Amino acid sequence: MQSRRHFLKSAALFGATLVLPTGDIFAALKPKKQRYKVAVVDLMILKRQKLSAFQLTKDLGADGLEVDMGGLGNRDTFASELAKPEVRQQFLDKAKELNIEICSLAMTGFYAQSFATRPTYQKMVQDCIDTMVSMNVKVGFLPLGVQGDLVKNPELRPAIVERLKVVGEMARKAGVVIGIETSLDAASEVKLLKDIGSSAIKIYFNFSNPLKAGRDLHKELRILGKKRICQIHCTDEDGVWLENNTRMDLNKVKDTLDDMGWKGWLVIERSRDQRDPTNVRKNFSANTTYVKKIFQGQ
Repeated sequence: MQSRRHFLKSAALFGATLVLPTGDIFAALKPKKQRYKVAVVDLMILKRQKLSAFQLTKDLGADGLEVDMGGLGNRDTFASELAKPEVRQQFLDKAKELNIEICSLAMTGFYAQSFATRPTYQKMVQDCIDTMVSMNVKVGFLPLGVQGDLVKNPELRPAIVERLKVVGEMARKAGVVIGIETSLDAASEVKLLKDIGSSAIKIYFNFSNPLKAGRDLHKELRILGKKRICQIHCTDEDGVWLENNTRMDLNKVKDTLDDMGWKGWLVIERSRDQRDPTNVRKNFSANTTYVKKIFQGQ
């Protein structure tokens, strides 16, 4: 009986394809392209610039990886192994082997170092852009960080705007985008982008910034709009997993992003369980699974 039902079902499906134009048949068979992809950060999974980050990313169930450019300290540029062609090729080969995309390169050294005052900022950013071009990565992450906090240090704004104009031109020539993270509200970020005046500088949005400041996350997203946001750090402060976060409803966030028409990478950075913060597999697999369930229906 079961074999007969299977035969009838298969026959019905085959019959249905006969009435479809050929193009429609192939379209129906083609896998649906995901509107949202989910990545993790190599630095936060404790695999900064390590080849093994790709296998761990695969094990966590993510689609991609944000790769860090390495530390800065007092150097003229990042301590990046990716400056070596053979290392870059190893990374690219491993990414292809495991079907893991490199969604962005991150200049997280600027979290602690001053983008506004470092004399060799152009070399630092150019090294990142050159690496992006070599690895076919379209987005670079540039946080303005603690020393570049424009809310606490508004006097730095003119210098930061002028430097980001330079960076914008560098990125435009290379055909890439630099996504900045600031402490400003969305309206102020819109004005900042206008003053910079470069289509190659966009906002790398972090859910935790408006949440920490008590601002309306959904309103902030809508003020910025889809064209000003290049990527999103889909995260909050450490404390609880995303599924247990009471101040952010990811279902509503998805509704907002859908309504805006935004699509792209959701990069999980933090939201680790405060009771077990160093358990990488437990924290990031839980968050990846939840984000995929909400945004990819898995």
